[in-house]
Amino acid sequence: MGKRIISQRRGKGSHTYKTREKAGKFRPGYSSDAEGEYECIKLTASPGHSVPIAKFANKEGKIFETFAANLLYVGQKINVGGNKVGDIAKIGDLKNGIEVFNIEHNPKDGGKFVRTGGNAAVVMAKEGDIVKLLMPSKKEKKFNANCRVTIGRAAGDGRMDKPILKAGKQFHIMKTKSKLWPRVSAVKMNAIDHPFGSGRGKRMKSKIAKRNASPGKKVGLIRPRRTGRKKR
Repeated sequence: MGKRIISQRRGKGSHTYKTREKAGKFRPGYSSDAEGEYECIKLTASPGHSVPIAKFANKEGKIFETFAANLLYVGQKINVGGNKVGDIAKIGDLKNGIEVFNIEHNPKDGGKFVRTGGNAAVVMAKEGDIVKLLMPSKKEKKFNANCRVTIGRAAGDGRMDKPILKAGKQFHIMKTKSKLWPRVSAVKMNAIDHPFGSGRGKRMKSKIAKRNASPGKKVGLIRPRRTGRKKR
């Protein structure tokens, strides 16, 4: 008798695959009405993020939490609309060559891009209401000039410098973030455990699964818009 495949077990929502509450305890982002001067009152290591979470407050008592810039310290003051490292500003107000992180996809959505430890994007060029940024992947991406960013580089750089010597340490790191690890390739399983399994070659029996397929068959490409290699 075979085992349930991973997609079936994850769908059931057992203790192994459920998301841990403390991994999503913090919801970092920019306050929609933040303006003026704020002071960093607390720095916290979040289990679900690779960047420390900074808590900011102003004189009126307004508080919001966002990702900390490199070398930020408790008691440091930042400005919303400033141009120094750690300040929050609109991309359109910045000069070319400045490093930024926690970039909004649309204005006032709180930040969606470049949110991992030690990363930063670079302001490249401006064309009217559009600003081009060079992302950490070395690809250019266009953003609205009113999207907000944090100036500088995200804190937490060097977290990958120390090697993970034991598989157990990697397991606990991934479990903290509610990630499935280790991952076993489907073509390396037995035929009874997965539709792509068996030792008779690496040719998958069904590369395209229908949208209404059963959980045991809903693997591989799920109703793709296109398949195959792109022709340039």
